[in-house]
Amino acid sequence: MKETDQTFHTDQVVTIAGGHFVHDSYSAFLAPLLPLLQDRLSTNYLMTGSLAIFSQLPSLLNPFIGYLADRISLRYFIILAPGITATLMSSIGLTSNYVTLAMLLVAVGFSIAAFHAPAPAMIARVSGNRVGKGMSIFMAAGEMGRTLGPIAAVAGVGWFGLDGLWRMAFVGWAVSGILYLRLRHVPARPHGKANVSTRTFWPKARRLFPIFAVLMLTRVLMSASLTTYLPLYVSDARGGNLWLAAAALMILEGAGVVGALFAGTLSDKLGRVRVLLFLTATSAVLMLAFLYAPTWLVIPLLIGLGLTAISPQPVLLAVVQDEFTDNRALANGSYLAVNFTVRAMGIWIIGLLADRIGLESAFLIGSLAMFFGIPVIIWLGKKAESVQ
Repeated sequence: MKETDQTFHTDQVVTIAGGHFVHDSYSAFLAPLLPLLQDRLSTNYLMTGSLAIFSQLPSLLNPFIGYLADRISLRYFIILAPGITATLMSSIGLTSNYVTLAMLLVAVGFSIAAFHAPAPAMIARVSGNRVGKGMSIFMAAGEMGRTLGPIAAVAGVGWFGLDGLWRMAFVGWAVSGILYLRLRHVPARPHGKANVSTRTFWPKARRLFPIFAVLMLTRVLMSASLTTYLPLYVSDARGGNLWLAAAALMILEGAGVVGALFAGTLSDKLGRVRVLLFLTATSAVLMLAFLYAPTWLVIPLLIGLGLTAISPQPVLLAVVQDEFTDNRALANGSYLAVNFTVRAMGIWIIGLLADRIGLESAFLIGSLAMFFGIPVIIWLGKKAESVQ
């Protein structure tokens, strides 16, 4: 591939996105199984929800991984991650106590970080001048994985039991084999020289990343509520069983596939700020409606939340790729590290609030916090223009 190639390579984009789909299918095993793990380990909401944090803890290494990915091609991180994540995540039923499970999830997190830091940079490279479209396909594939992963996890428990879930790991290694055949010659670093300087990165990072962090703070309580605690909410607050809890997550993530697919592409045409403003305001209103709606409206509202609450991520990643064209993997890794730190805070806060005042009240606080993101998005747009 030529360094100046601006062609949208559909086959390569789809291949990387397919790897993202399978990888995130396995990483989505945890949330729908939280009710089972909570019963097995006899933990409260805070400790149960915190399990999701352990799998994201290695995200703090993403800036370092991204720094390497801007200089050398880390394609084998992308190639091997689906198999490794599948093996580790399918083994959660073999653990017998909280500490062992936490250590296993930390190991999962290393594999997740190794995939997600360089993969968006590879997508940006093979997307040419349509980065938003490429990022939408990539993120939509991940959302599709997080849609089907919960159902696959619950089905696996039904077939093999929680202790036999490890039998489902073989698909991940089959996909790693396909990625090796298709991507072994595709660089995983951005266009340009391998020794590109980071001097252009830091001035923009100092201006933009604090804004990203504030924006994440306004979003994180609601996103943590939906993506981590939704199965527990359906099980405890709505009285649903494990299948209904997994189905709710599947509906949410399934709608998120559509939202992620179109959000990045629309932001190429309408502008990142406009799309982010619409998605933020709409998702906040839908979350409030979800909490107080009768049962027959729950599914339509979950679809609406999936379309709007999850889909800003490809737009935000496109902003990162737009603003840091010389250090895309480093910028992406730094963004993911900040996102993890803020998300961990959100999961802890929601879990703590749920133990103190109940899940429904915790969800309400998360939805109200979203409205504070509207002025922050406007601020981000102005700052991005000022560093051009």
